[in-house]
Amino acid sequence: MSKICQAIRAVFFYIGLVSLVLLMSLSVCLVGFFPLRYRQLCLTYGNKLIMAWLRITCGVKVKVVGLENIPDQACVVLSNHQSTWETFFLQHLFVPASVILKRELLWIPFFGWGLYVMRAIAIKRSKPAGAIRQVLKQGKQRLSRGINVIIFPEGTRVRSQQVATFMTSGAALAKTAAVPILPVRHNAGQCWPAGSWLKTPGTITIVIGPTIATDTHNPRELTKIAEQWVAKAL
Repeated sequence: MSKICQAIRAVFFYIGLVSLVLLMSLSVCLVGFFPLRYRQLCLTYGNKLIMAWLRITCGVKVKVVGLENIPDQACVVLSNHQSTWETFFLQHLFVPASVILKRELLWIPFFGWGLYVMRAIAIKRSKPAGAIRQVLKQGKQRLSRGINVIIFPEGTRVRSQQVATFMTSGAALAKTAAVPILPVRHNAGQCWPAGSWLKTPGTITIVIGPTIATDTHNPRELTKIAEQWVAKAL
């Protein structure tokens, strides 16, 4: 596909994306008083529409492998991080869910409002010690209420297909809350690359691994187990 055609399709996608984000943000006014679980069900439906619009405009499809591995109880989802795609898709896939993200995202008009209502855990990257304490405290509260916590343990988006070293905060949270870890691997960067607004037609494959029990290993060991699984999943 030519760059011109890709650009035209990407423009149409972003027009729809902005429209859907605005619509979802305005709907916050209607569902803001609902319990969190129902707020998330309503708002993440918008994420499903975004994925459908991405398929229609840019030819990006999604294949999910391992749905049977999602546990009935709340868990800590550890996923690799390649693009913006997974921040939309994973919230819908694992609803109800709270995502760990940088606090600056809450300042984005409309989009940040939705993140706030979804009860994302917004941390200050400039204060890592305080961020870890916040993840452990708020993450444990979410998990105790049956809400999954999604963490990108690489800490930032990785443009290559290699997996960067995982930080231990996600495993520490799972260990403290006595819940399993659910490892996830995807190749979203091939279709929605970081640092580029163009989208490449193709299929994003997301693989959900078997849960990792947290009762027999320490956080550092659990982190290594999850990192090794994610690194080999695709």
